Amino acid sequence: MPRKRRIWYPGASFHITSRGIRRTSLFWDEEDREEYLRLLVEVMAKRPFILQTYCLMTNHIHLQIKTLQHSPSNIMQLLHFNYAKYFNKKYNFTGHVFESRYGSELITSARYELEVNRYIHLNPIRAGMINSLEEYPWSSYFDYIESKEGSFINSEQILAYFPEPQIEQYLQFLYARGKEADQYPI
Repeated sequence: MPRKRRIWYPGASFHITSRGIRRTSLFWDEEDREEYLRLLVEVMAKRPFILQTYCLMTNHIHLQIKTLQHSPSNIMQLLHFNYAKYFNKKYNFTGHVFESRYGSELITSARYELEVNRYIHLNPIRAGMINSLEEYPWSSYFDYIESKEGSFINSEQILAYFPEPQIEQYLQFLYARGKEADQYPI
């Protein structure tokens, strides 16, 4: 039975996930994470898209993207092919690095866009890896709370939902729970 076609159109936003084969680690050291991010930037240049949020966990990744002229399939195929080539060469492996086809959820509302952003950034805390986001350098969190020149992250669309002072309002939203979270902009 053929796979169900995924919905895609220019300007669509997605929450992309992918896991290491058999839930094994995708990143064994900092160099691996740096290479994944380098390849991500390289793919952004070849198949342009807007990267709003990312988090590199040990055995999986999260990306929040907005497509332009290329489908998520084109983007992820190139990114993961190149990363698998790097990973297999570095560790003298062969075969698959990623468990299966990447996962993607179409983001259809501003509320969901914000929730995906929060979910991705808080992932290392939920996994019990850290106690504070300031301890985890492998996400786009710092691109939201610090002004970084030359960043490959586009935080403007998410931050635009928040009144001034935007960063403080964003941080309150990020850590809000339950009904407290419902008060935020959308």
